[in-house]
Parts: sequence; structure tokens; C-alpha cells
Amino acid sequence: MDIEERLREVEQEIFSRRPEHSVDLALDRMADLVELLGQPQRACPVVHITGTNGKTSTARMIDALLRSRGLRTGRFTSPHLVSIRERICVDGAPVSAERFVEAYEEIIPYVGLVDDRHPAAMSFFEVLTGMAFAIFADTPVDVAILEVGVGGRLDCTNVADGAVAVITPVAIDHTRLLGSTVEEIAGEKAGIIKPGAVAVLAQQPVPAAEVLLRHAAEVGATVAREGVEFGVLSDEQAVGGQLLSLRGLRGTYSDVFVPLYGRHQAGNAACALAAVEAFAGTADTAGDEGGQALDPELVREAFAKVSSPGRLEIIRRSPTIIIDASHNPAGLAATAAAIRESFTFPHLTGVFAASGDKDVAGMLAELEPLLDEIVVTRNSSDRSMEVGEVAELAAEIFGEDRVTSAGRLDDAIEAAVALADEAEADGVPGSGGVLITGSVITAGDARRLLGPNGGELPPEPSASQPSRHSFTAAELS
Repeated sequence: MDIEERLREVEQEIFSRRPEHSVDLALDRMADLVELLGQPQRACPVVHITGTNGKTSTARMIDALLRSRGLRTGRFTSPHLVSIRERICVDGAPVSAERFVEAYEEIIPYVGLVDDRHPAAMSFFEVLTGMAFAIFADTPVDVAILEVGVGGRLDCTNVADGAVAVITPVAIDHTRLLGSTVEEIAGEKAGIIKPGAVAVLAQQPVPAAEVLLRHAAEVGATVAREGVEFGVLSDEQAVGGQLLSLRGLRGTYSDVFVPLYGRHQAGNAACALAAVEAFAGTADTAGDEGGQALDPELVREAFAKVSSPGRLEIIRRSPTIIIDASHNPAGLAATAAAIRESFTFPHLTGVFAASGDKDVAGMLAELEPLLDEIVVTRNSSDRSMEVGEVAELAAEIFGEDRVTSAGRLDDAIEAAVALADEAEADGVPGSGGVLITGSVITAGDARRLLGPNGGELPPEPSASQPSRHSFTAAELS
């Protein structure tokens, strides 16, 4: 059988399991699976990442920094934009179709045994997590970077013990599963901080910070806080991204170019740097004055090669079309701020499709001051809110005259491009912009429609490969 055909069969078998959004938070099924597999999650040290927004971007930065130090990395993130294989990466590249199928066929007999032991069968996400652990152990990799699916304490990735636990900013999301307050959500996310680990905490709302610090103290973890032990010293807009000066746990790193937009990405970069310094063993305690900094040139080289597809990603020009995977109000607030900081569109049209179980009204409210008009639609997910419902909410927030509806995403993009073209400022071609957002699914669908090779993501450059983003500070000034 052709490998692509077999891959499609495997994908269908995985997708037929309990879906990602139908979460039954528990560790017993995953604990049974890794026991049967010989505890592959313990085959290498782990950097574990949770938070509400910024997890995937931070994971990709950590991956790039670790690879710059000559380490072989395994990275498990979710959800995917275009291909399910994006979720499991080795050395910055999605695993091949052959390896993905091989890993599935290796673990599925054991998955069946676990299914028979429990009232609920293993889910889509649990099977993928087991495959990632098996691939990372068999490769083998030097370090695994694991992004939590939902929460932390009872997320199936939490059968692994992170030497470093990174908590990106905590906000309200997944309230049905994690609680309705920031404190409750932070309590769930704190569960990835294990005894003796280093907890790297992004800037947090005060109630969340209190919960995280209390848990870290209870388990005897070392704490490194953004804005206290490490942080962003300066950030300046630069061609294609931003130029940063970062204070890490063991040194200061200037002229760091990051080809991503938004101050939130500067914070993600600071957290990634601190996490890698901690992992490298340069900080036995966050406040210790000893230890050696990372090589500044390697840090600059690694950050200059970072990409985060679907996160304020320019996918087309004339008009400029940006896709963004933000899917909650806090994420849209960061997106809106980043666009104001980094772009000067005289006219910006939005394309919006979101899941019905999200705070859609809150998301639209964050977009309203940014957009001149909005085209509402639906994405390819069966969870997507119906167009009529989104249109009603949008009309209440934007006013009916600023809202257009389209039944399909491709039609919505076409309508938005037409609106952007009509509104070009002073007759300058391409001066209008289009922002496509509301969901990772929406961003992925747009990438398939607009990106080369059906939106398939290219491998990330290694430290030895030249990067088109490797500008000098003088060139950027």
C-alpha cells in the first residue's frame, strides 16, 4: 500500500477516537499506556510548557535554542495547522509519513489493551501523546519539549516530569474543564511544576502568580519570574520582526532579532531563553550569582531562525493577508496590540471564524477597535459557530453596516480582499490589509487555501543553515 494512502487510513483511525475537545481529564489511561510501553517518557529530560496563550511559539523558541547547542530535540505541540505530523517534530521537522505510521502501528496493540481496561477508550490526543513518547525514546532525542493539551495537572502529558516547567500567561479559557476563575485555572496549570524542577513563570495576573508561587513552594521547585529574575530589557520594531535585549538567568543578550511580531512574542522569547538557561544547568537556584551564560552568538542565531506559523503570519501581499491562530479574548487582545505596533494599515478588514464553545463575543469585542469591517464565516471544524450566530454577535458589537457574512472561508477571504482593495488609501496599491483569525482551525484552513504546497510547513532551519532572517543590528537600525 502507498505510504500516503496508509497515512490517510491511520489519520482516520486516530480522528475516529474521542476528539480533542471532548476531554476527560485523567491520568490513569496514559499511565497504563506508558507502563506497557516501558516508560518512554522517562527516556530523556523534559521541558514542559503550559499556559493559556503563547505555548506553541515558546516551544518553538526553546526548540531552536536547544538545537543551537547541538542537542537533538523532540517537540510535541498542539493543535496542528495543516498536517497532523506537525505535532510530533524531531530536530525541528515533522516526522515523516513512514515514521508516523510506524509509531502508530507499534503502539496501537497496547492502546487496545488500555481501552479494554477503562470505561472510556483512549482519546485522539492520548494516542498522539503516546506516539510522541515512543518516537522520542526510539530516535532517541536528547531532550523532549512537551506542550500541554489542556490545563496541566490532569493533562496526559503530565505523566512526564519536566526538569523545567514553563507557564506562559494564564487567562480565562476552557472554563468547562479548568474552572471559571484565573485562580482555578492557574491551580490546574501549576500541576506540571514538579519537585526539584525549575519553574519559569511569564508575567501573570496577580491572582494567578500567587497560586503558581504557592504551588512551587509546596513542591520545592526553584522559581524564575519574568520581570524579576529575567525579562525583556528593550524591544524595538525592526524589518520583519523586532530587535530585543534580553536579561536571562545568567547573562544579558543584546541585538537579538526575532522574526515575529508583538510584545507578547518578546515575552515568549524571554521565557524560552530562561528555560534553556535553566535546562543547561546554568542556574541551580534562580537567585544564585554564579553560573555561565549561553553563547550570545548562538542565542542570536537561534532566535533569528525562529518561525511560528499561523501566529501573525504574513501569507500574501497586495493586499497584505495575515493569518493568526488566536482563539480567546486574551489572545486577540495581544494580536490587536501587535498589529498596531508593527503595521500601519490605513484600512484593515477582518475574516473571522471561531468555535462555538469559545467566548466569541469577547473575541469580537477585542477586534472591533482594530478593524474597519469584518467578514464572518465558519471553518472546517464541526465545532465552528454557525455563520448566522456569529453575524448576530458581530452586528451587536460592530454595527450591521460593518458586518458581512459568507458561508465558506474561501468566499469570506475573497470578499475581504475585495473590501481591502476598494478601500486603498490614496490609490496606493496593496495598502489595505486582511486579518484572518478566530481559531487555529481557521488559520490552518486559510494556510491550505493561500500557502504554497497546500500550506505544508517546511522544516525549520538548523543552526548550521543560513537564515533569511539573519540581519545584523546595523541593518535593522
